[in-house]
Amino acid sequence: MSALPRLPAKLLSCRVLPHADPRLCAALGLPAEAGGRSLALLTCDQDDTLYAALDHATKMADVEVIYARSFYAGSRHASGPLSGEVLGVLAADDPESVAQGVAAVRFALEHLFAFYAVDAAGVTVFPTVIGSVGRYLAAQAGVAPGTPFGYLIAPPVEALVGVDAALKAADVALVRFFGPPTETNFAGAWVTGSLDAVEAAARAFEGAVLDVAAHPAGR
Repeated sequence: MSALPRLPAKLLSCRVLPHADPRLCAALGLPAEAGGRSLALLTCDQDDTLYAALDHATKMADVEVIYARSFYAGSRHASGPLSGEVLGVLAADDPESVAQGVAAVRFALEHLFAFYAVDAAGVTVFPTVIGSVGRYLAAQAGVAPGTPFGYLIAPPVEALVGVDAALKAADVALVRFFGPPTETNFAGAWVTGSLDAVEAAARAFEGAVLDVAAHPAGR
């Protein structure tokens, strides 16, 4: 965990549909033959933090992430006070499992994942190490569940310099690159390797972001 000031994410809305209409479930990506399922709809003011929290839920409950999308321009330009910058949807066969998944998301947002403040100017960084990735992010990255996982996000220039530093600092594989602009105008990468290597990559990423923030025009 970073020593920088933590910027906790806010869960802006959370509604559970104990028996969702099968047509809505199909529209959100579930197979039509799955029928009606129990769903949890969640919005948050930090998209990457919610993605990591949704992944955590797949490790703690019998749930799957059937929908997760960021909104354009970030939470400061949201369509409404409950929109934030991302919508995630958990699905399960029963309401009890969905409730367990929601509890895991809440715990992860409060205790495990967050952006961090680099300076007073507003630069933030997400130098996140997940020691054992869950089923959701593993599928998105094409790695096995349980793999050590680095989730490295920052504003565009800071992120590119940071990704370069991370890849040079440790023996990690670049499994996905998020070139700027993302929907929320950030950038970054997912990396994997041994836990020690992923942690070293995350430290290098954070250090590079701090350096760019401190010396934006170079030294």
